[in-house]
Amino acid sequence: MENSSLWDKWVEEALSKLEALKVLRSLRPIYLSPNDRHRRVRNPGHIGEDYEVFDEMQHWDRNAVQISISDSTFQRWLHDVPSSGDENEIICGDGLANDKTTTFARQFKRLLLFSGNDYLGLSSHPTIAKAAARAAQEHGMGPRGSALICGYTNYHRLLESCLADLKKKEDCLLCPTGFAANMAVIVAVGNIASLLAGDEKSFKDEKIAIFSDALNHASIIDGIRIAERTKMVEVFVYKHCDMSHLKTLLSCCTMRKKVVVTDSLFSMDGDFAPMVELVKLRRKYGFLLVLDDAHGTFVCGKNGGGVAEQFNCERDVDICVGTLSKAAGCQGGFIACSKSWKKFIQSRGRSFIFSTAIPIPIAAAAHARPSSCCYCVK
Repeated sequence: MENSSLWDKWVEEALSKLEALKVLRSLRPIYLSPNDRHRRVRNPGHIGEDYEVFDEMQHWDRNAVQISISDSTFQRWLHDVPSSGDENEIICGDGLANDKTTTFARQFKRLLLFSGNDYLGLSSHPTIAKAAARAAQEHGMGPRGSALICGYTNYHRLLESCLADLKKKEDCLLCPTGFAANMAVIVAVGNIASLLAGDEKSFKDEKIAIFSDALNHASIIDGIRIAERTKMVEVFVYKHCDMSHLKTLLSCCTMRKKVVVTDSLFSMDGDFAPMVELVKLRRKYGFLLVLDDAHGTFVCGKNGGGVAEQFNCERDVDICVGTLSKAAGCQGGFIACSKSWKKFIQSRGRSFIFSTAIPIPIAAAAHARPSSCCYCVK
């Protein structure tokens, strides 16, 4: 049986177990109708006539990198002296300390910051600001609760649908952060083995082997550590982007259920995961391929679909994790996957279940980003 079919079968079996135990959780979006006190919105997150595209650099494009820092903090940084931030003075009004240009010039320095994750400068784009402001005026800021209780709205559902389309997947699950998204996926994967295990014989048969790149993000590592506690997961760490080492580990592994998880674009080294080689190994060894596309989403691929799109292997990635806090310049994480995987993760991914949903204005603002990402990456 083909790899994807096998994993679909195992997920469906695990879902049946959850349903029998009456612990299968469902998402029920709360529809938030427009507030008549404000201008009516035809559709949450809709950018319509407010959508603006600019061919040249604009003044807000520098907002993502231009900062002001107090001279005392700057001196501490230069001399590698720890700073608590208490020495900073409040910048108010038009950005001048005490509203005096001379005071500002004396006490603050203007710097260009290139260590941020707002790669496209979208956090300052007027379309995005309008989407967030409109939603805040209509519905306030509060997320109201976890997604499984009352924090999941039509704004969240629209964003999920948009991200699923971007990633060429059946569905998508929003999480409060990218860290929480990775944790939810890995912990849920480990839960499949626990649910399907019965007697001692099947206990051994249902164990899962997780193969992880040596330089994977901390959220993947922490998720694996939690999954290991079930005693149903065995972990193999392969050398960074070393497909020969991974192939050796895979060929020596006798467990049927195999998962390979990797960052797509490694932020600290700036290199891509060897996607073409990973796909070849996936077809040969039948593992579930989980891709953390945090740094590739919105900046790689013709449509901003990420690293898998860039290497033309979107259909070979089973689960794609992403974040809205980098190129999207917003906040939150997401998991693009099949409908079955979504149902399972929202029922067993603890970092999703027990976290408060992202606030409505953030969901609305993020929805405006993927809607316009094709204009941003050209």
